[in-house]
Amino acid sequence: MEVVHKIGRRKTAVARVYVTPGTGSITVNKKDFNTYFPTPTLQYKVKQPFALTSTEDAYDVKVNVYGGGATGQAEAVRLAISRALCEIDAEHRLSLKPEGLLTRDPRMVERKKFGQKKARKKFQFSKR
Repeated sequence: MEVVHKIGRRKTAVARVYVTPGTGSITVNKKDFNTYFPTPTLQYKVKQPFALTSTEDAYDVKVNVYGGGATGQAEAVRLAISRALCEIDAEHRLSLKPEGLLTRDPRMVERKKFGQKKARKKFQFSKR
């Protein structure tokens, strides 16, 4: 089996994932993923698809991710890994789908409107 390439997105983050059979190493932007995602929460999000499909040490993952913040990037990587695992073995879909890992989260930042302070916040109203 050769390399499986998938893309995951979240907010403005885009993650390109290359999955190959291996020992379970994850590299994000040429760094170890523990260095790139320092908090345990983000590390858990990235490893979640492997934990659910019990394939923690079966694949090597190389990730290029850009845009957005740390959480958006971690969730983009999670979606891309989930999609790649489904392409490798269709059986993985049964464990990933109920957890919502194959759904692209559509929530984006709402744009700021003119005549307002922020997207929904208004300037203080003065009656007189």
